[in-house]
Amino acid sequence: VPNLPVRPGLDGYVLPRKCNTEQAGRPKCPLDPYFIMPDKCSCVDFQVLKLQELNDSIPQGEMPRHLQLYVDRYLCERVVPGNRVVILGVFSIKKVSKSKRGGGGKEKSIVGVRAPYMRVVGIQVDDGGAGKSTTGAVTPEEEDLFRRLAASPDIYERLSKSIAPSIFGSADIKKAITCLLFGGSRKRMPDGLTRRGDINMLLLGDPGTAKSQLLKFVEKVSPVGVYTSGKGSSAAGLTASVTRDPATRNFVME
Repeated sequence: VPNLPVRPGLDGYVLPRKCNTEQAGRPKCPLDPYFIMPDKCSCVDFQVLKLQELNDSIPQGEMPRHLQLYVDRYLCERVVPGNRVVILGVFSIKKVSKSKRGGGGKEKSIVGVRAPYMRVVGIQVDDGGAGKSTTGAVTPEEEDLFRRLAASPDIYERLSKSIAPSIFGSADIKKAITCLLFGGSRKRMPDGLTRRGDINMLLLGDPGTAKSQLLKFVEKVSPVGVYTSGKGSSAAGLTASVTRDPATRNFVME
């Protein structure tokens, strides 16, 4: 029985296309005679992540760089979108596959073309958590100042007026942006459902009404905000799209 090497990472496996144990007097094996028996397999969890450059390190006017990560076993489900992490891993390369048109959705590897990725062996997550800033600790003096500001009756008006002060008017929009930046409280209902605390906002208006400037201000003051436009988004949307996993050929949410 031949042994097939299965390397860790995104290299996957390659099944022999021909039978290497053919004997005289027996029918010849067809092409691709081997198949995988799922009930005989031993599987481990794995996850593919995308590591993005910190906003503080992005050069002016450029898009953030990113790198694909491969994690498995106990490292899965350790991070959520927005976490700042320190990665220890092995820099690797993988073959690039291209779909063949009219070939039933099969993919063929492009000879000589490789894409980099990192096989993770350790993850350290910052204590700030998802959507939290890790620029530094809050001093007792700052905490006392925050508490006094929170106790003032006009704090909502003062915060809304500090949103994009260079833009005149749009008081209601600035109040909505203030609520968006602070977010809500995550609640668990008695029936077991979870009501998320994130707030979404849609701005509609005529051209020249400072919609883009307000969005750029939000991206500037938000620790994990990323500004994108119609050129930087796809037809599937800004947050998620349904794609086909090249390894399992199943549809996944990306």
